[in-house]
Amino acid sequence: MLKISTAPHINSPVTTQSIMRDVIIALCPAILVALLFFGVGALKVIVTSVAACVLFEYLICRYLLKTNNTTTDYSAIITGILLAFNLPSNMPVWMILIGAFVAIGITKMAFGGLGKNIFNPALAGRVFLFISFPVQMTSWPKPQFLNFFNGDVETAATTLGILKHLGKGETPQLPDYWQMFVGNIGGCLGEVSAVALLLGLFYMLYRRIITWHIPFYYISTVFIITGIFWLITNDIRIEPVTQLLSGGLLLGAFFMATDYTTSPMTKKGQIIFAVGCGILTVIIRKYSAYPEGVSFAILIMNAFVPLIDRYTSQKIYGKGDK
Repeated sequence: MLKISTAPHINSPVTTQSIMRDVIIALCPAILVALLFFGVGALKVIVTSVAACVLFEYLICRYLLKTNNTTTDYSAIITGILLAFNLPSNMPVWMILIGAFVAIGITKMAFGGLGKNIFNPALAGRVFLFISFPVQMTSWPKPQFLNFFNGDVETAATTLGILKHLGKGETPQLPDYWQMFVGNIGGCLGEVSAVALLLGLFYMLYRRIITWHIPFYYISTVFIITGIFWLITNDIRIEPVTQLLSGGLLLGAFFMATDYTTSPMTKKGQIIFAVGCGILTVIIRKYSAYPEGVSFAILIMNAFVPLIDRYTSQKIYGKGDK
C-alpha cells in the first residue's frame, strides 16, 4: 500500500527525548562537582529547581493550554538543571520557585512551548532573579570539599567580583588556575568547575548533539579581546585565562548559547551569534556595573537570532528575489 505523508521522510532514531537525555548526561559531571563542593545546599537547589520546572510545565499544559503533557520530552528537566546551575547554593526555596515560573511559564510556555521560545528560559529566570533579588543572587558560599552536611556556610566574593572592585595597580588574592579548573572556587553551582563542563562538552560533541562552532568562537572571541586589552594595559583585571576559567563563560558557551531553539540554524549564523556573545560579554564585564556579562550577552543575542537566520540562510533553488 502506498502511503502519502508530509515531509520529513528521513527515518532517524534521534528523537527529542534522546537528545535531551544526552544533554542531561553531559550535565552530570557538573552536578557531581556541585554536590562535592557545596553539599546539601546544592542538592536542595537542583531538586527544587527541576521539580518546580517540571510541575509548572505540567500544570500549564493541562489546565491553561489544555494540550498534551510535554514534560515527557525532558526539556523541563534541563531547564531546571541549568537554572539551578545559575544560582548560589544558599538560594531560598521560594525564590527558586519564582525563577522556575519565569523560566517555564513566561519565557517558554507563553510562546507555545519547546521550539517556539525566543529567549533561553534558564537564563531569563536567572536574570529576573538577579534583578529582583540582587543580595541573594550575589551571596556566594565558599566551597567545602566533601563537607556535605556543613550548616555553617561562609560566603565570599567570586573571582570576577574581586576583579571588578579591584583598584588599578592592586594585587588581588585570587584562586590559582588549578583551583578554577577543578572547581574549588565560589560562584554559581554550575560555573565553578571547568573540567566538569569540558567533560560535558566532549560528550555532546561525541554524540553530535551540538557542533563546535558556537563554543569555539564564543570562547575565542573573549580570549582574543581580553588578551589584547591585557597586552596593552597589563591590567590583571582583564587577564584572559582568568576571564575564561571564572564566571559563567564556559557554562554559557557549552550549554546555553548552543540551545537549538534560541541559536541560529546555519554555521555562518552560529559564528556571527557566538562572536556577538563574546563581544558583549567583554563589554559588560569591563564597562558595566556588573562583574558578569554572560547571561545578558546570550539573551541579547537571542533577540537577533531570527534576523541572523534570515540573512545567513541559503536561497531556495529556483526561487528568485522579490
